[in-house]
Amino acid sequence: MFPTASRLAAKPPGFIKRSAEELGRLSRIAWNTEALHTPTKPYHLLNFEDESHVASCKTMADRAVGGFSTASIDYVPADASTSSPAHARFHGSISTKLPNNWRVQRTGYAAFRNHDRGFWLFGRLYWDLDPYTFLALRVKSDGRRYTVNIQTDTIVETDIHQHRLYTRHHHVRDSPSLPNDPLSAYESPEASESPEAAKEKYPNGIPPALSDVPPPSTVMSSMSATTSGSTGWETILLPFNSFVRTNLGVVAEPQTSIIRQRVKSVGIGLTDRVEGPYDLRIHRIWATNGMSPGEIEEERRICGSAALPVDEGVRTGWVPSTAESPKKQVSSENKGKGLKGLRDEWD
Repeated sequence: MFPTASRLAAKPPGFIKRSAEELGRLSRIAWNTEALHTPTKPYHLLNFEDESHVASCKTMADRAVGGFSTASIDYVPADASTSSPAHARFHGSISTKLPNNWRVQRTGYAAFRNHDRGFWLFGRLYWDLDPYTFLALRVKSDGRRYTVNIQTDTIVETDIHQHRLYTRHHHVRDSPSLPNDPLSAYESPEASESPEAAKEKYPNGIPPALSDVPPPSTVMSSMSATTSGSTGWETILLPFNSFVRTNLGVVAEPQTSIIRQRVKSVGIGLTDRVEGPYDLRIHRIWATNGMSPGEIEEERRICGSAALPVDEGVRTGWVPSTAESPKKQVSSENKGKGLKGLRDEWD
């Protein structure tokens, strides 16, 4: 079987292309003097409108230790009829069945992340996210309990910083679970675990970023999952300083902040150990400090009524100029849950 032209084009960039892209990015930063102020443009880490970004990712599942869970990530072209952008589809099935191996006592997980970015002219290539406050993800979720994973260049290579991928589909429900309800296992992080396993994973209690309730620092749409006009797509902003350091699935102590200057990989995992299929669509993953008017327009076009809450304060006060009236600046007293309060988070 010979690779097609489209498959060859979708391969991750080689050394020369990586070096040219990074030199071009750094040149634009220097030319526009972006290093002298807080960046206001998005820094795309994984842009799945580009098929090569899908090809640059790898999947992981418990099959590596003899389990039976599956994981795939595929490129899905844009659909103009539904305003759905080109994106990646992370899908498969979770199984908690144990293999015939006494050393394996736990299965039921799947994940994906980008391959290590390789080398360029000046050494190993990392993402420098130090100037940014939020990790943004635009996704279309099936409601399962996904976790966002960030790996950096640390002494302990198995350290991963994690944050729950909160979506509108799995908010805490007030009503008790019904028999045979497929969502009943998503009520709490310990729903499918024994008290002993939960105590081992969370020795000092469940951190806010891994709890069932989104912490106030998370920026997301507050609309109902059943609100008419929704396209299913939504954008979630997770503060980098809210991520929790874990090691082999256990919350590590003492906690340390993400080394944002040397980020190796970003990915999403599923460890809820609920048997059955899963299907998560991902449009983009990027670092940001907020949204420009162009991004707001794209957000509304793709997410419809589930778009993030924005206001004129974001448009007029995002990059203040000397010619603007002081009345147009965003007031520090006018904080909000939506993007209006973003500036106060990083000022």
